[in-house]
Amino acid sequence: MFGFASAFDGGLLREFRRLEQEMDEMLGQRSWPAGVRLASRGTYPPMNVGLTPENVEIYLFAAGLDPAQLEISVEKNLLTVAGERKVPEQKGATWYRQERFDGAFRRVISLPDDVDPERVTAKYRDGVLQITAGRRQTARARQIQIQ
Repeated sequence: MFGFASAFDGGLLREFRRLEQEMDEMLGQRSWPAGVRLASRGTYPPMNVGLTPENVEIYLFAAGLDPAQLEISVEKNLLTVAGERKVPEQKGATWYRQERFDGAFRRVISLPDDVDPERVTAKYRDGVLQITAGRRQTARARQIQIQ
């Protein structure tokens, strides 16, 4: 019925899949995770980032970490979180699948220009690292009265 709908029936999607496969071969890796819970090794810990008028809120989901071993720094509007997660080795165990991340990690988050690097705090509770970066007062909207 619609001319463009028939293009999606197979031809166009098949062409996109072919292009994706060629890019994967060229780059040597998948261009995005194959499933919702699959992510490349460099994306640990998973995180949420949100903005309020006063702060940038960053939540990193990192159960089992020792907060004393985490390195958090801010330089030129880049927030860096680095550390290592060690999973106890079980001798004699044969693993058929291991999804739990272990090893060193480093996440770098670009912060908005209005973040004040002197107003960054962090706390770790129940496996969640919460980093709050305060925004400068001058960046907030204010109402102007007409006189």
